[in-house]
Amino acid sequence: MPTEIRVPSLGESVTEATIAQWFKKEGDTVKADEPLVELETDKVTIEVPAPAGGVLSDIRVKDGETVNVGAILGAIAEAGAAAKKSGPQAKGRIVEPPKEPQRPDVKADHPEPVVGPEPVAPRDGSSRSGAADTQSPAVRRLAEESKVDIKAIEGTGKDQRVLKGDILEFMERGGRPEAEAATRAEAPATAKAPSETASEGLEERVRMSRLRLTIARRLKDAQNTAAMLTTFNEVDMSAVMALRNEYKDLFEKKHGVKLGFMSFFVKACVHALREIPAVNAEIDGDEMVYKNYYHIGVAVGTDKGLVVPVVRDADRMSLAGIEKSINDFGKRARDGQLRIDEMQGGTFTISNGGIYGSLMSTPILNAPQSGILGMHKIQQRPVVLDGKIEARPMMYLALSYDHRIVDGKEAVTFLVRVKESLEAPQRLFLDL
Repeated sequence: MPTEIRVPSLGESVTEATIAQWFKKEGDTVKADEPLVELETDKVTIEVPAPAGGVLSDIRVKDGETVNVGAILGAIAEAGAAAKKSGPQAKGRIVEPPKEPQRPDVKADHPEPVVGPEPVAPRDGSSRSGAADTQSPAVRRLAEESKVDIKAIEGTGKDQRVLKGDILEFMERGGRPEAEAATRAEAPATAKAPSETASEGLEERVRMSRLRLTIARRLKDAQNTAAMLTTFNEVDMSAVMALRNEYKDLFEKKHGVKLGFMSFFVKACVHALREIPAVNAEIDGDEMVYKNYYHIGVAVGTDKGLVVPVVRDADRMSLAGIEKSINDFGKRARDGQLRIDEMQGGTFTISNGGIYGSLMSTPILNAPQSGILGMHKIQQRPVVLDGKIEARPMMYLALSYDHRIVDGKEAVTFLVRVKESLEAPQRLFLDL
C-alpha cells in the first residue's frame, strides 16, 4: 500500500504553505527521510522528508500551489509494487495490443490490400494541439522549466511524441522559449520604437514567494500603523574593538565561538531597555503592554528574504551564550532550517546593515515591537578629543521607534545609554 506524503504541522497560527519545489520526479527512487519537497510559509522554508523508502509514484500538488496543513502532497510506493504498476497488468487488468482495424474494402480472407493512397498524418506543429497532454511527466517538466512550447517541436518518439532529447536539440538549434514566441506572435505588425526593441527580453517576471509577500505586508503595515520616527547618534568603537582584539583568541579557545560585536550590542540594548521600559513595550488596542523580559530579535539576511530569530532571555546570557545563539541562528537561517517558534515573541530588534556596507539607514519597526536599533558600517572618521582632531573607528546608530508609546526624550536617552555602554564596555559588567 502506498505511503502518503502529507503537509506537516507548520507551527502556531500557520495553516497553509506554498509548494516551492519538488526535489524528485514521479518514478524517482527515494530513501526514507530524504528531502522530497520544499514548502514556503509566510515565515520560514521547510523541507518535507520522505516518510518511507521506495518510488515516488504520485505527485498531487505542483510547484506554486497552496496547500493546507495535513493535505496529501503525493505518495511513495514500494519499489516492487511500482514496477508492477508500470508493467502490462497496470491497475489490475491485462492490457492487450490493439487489433488492426479491418478496412471495409478488403475481404477478411483476402491476402492483398486494395491499392490506393494512404492517409498521412501531418507532422507540422500546428496540427498537434494537445501534444503537451500526451507527453511524459519528465518531458512536461523539462518543457516548463525551459519555457519551451512542446507544440513547436517535431517529436521523434512513438506516435510523434516529444522526447527529452528533442527538447534539448530544439533549444540547441536556437528554439525560443514559449513566452518570447508568444510575444512575437501576438505583437502587432506595426514597427516598434527603438526603446521597445532594445528592452525586449531584458525583463523577467518572478512570482513573489510567501515569505517575500509577508515581509512586504508586515513592513507596510508597520508604516501604516505606528507613528514611526528615527533618532540618530554615533559611537566610538575603539574600546570594544580593543577589548575584542585582546581577548578574541582566548575567547574562541574557551567557548568555541568567535567574539563578535553583536553580543556587545545585545548586552548594551538590554542594559538600556531596563532603564527605558517603553522601548521594550507594545501597544495592544488601547493598552500599553510593558515586558519584564528581554527577547532580542537579530535580523538575518538570507537569499529568500529577511528573517528575525529571537535570542530569548538575553539578560540572563553571557557574551559567549549570545554569540553561540546568533551563530547558530545565522547558519540555520541561511539553510532554511529555522523553526517558526524561534522567530516569535521578540520584544526588541537589532538590524546590522553595516555588514553590507550601509553607512546610515532608518530601519522599519518589527511590529508589534516599539523599537529597532540599526547598526552600520564602522568607518574611520575625524573626531575632536580634548581639543585635538583624531581618526577614530566610528559607527552611526539609528533607533526607529513608535512615537505613540515612546517619547522623544525616552528614545534619545535609550540611544545615549547604548552609546555609553559601547564606549565604556566595563559599564556592562559593573551594571552602571
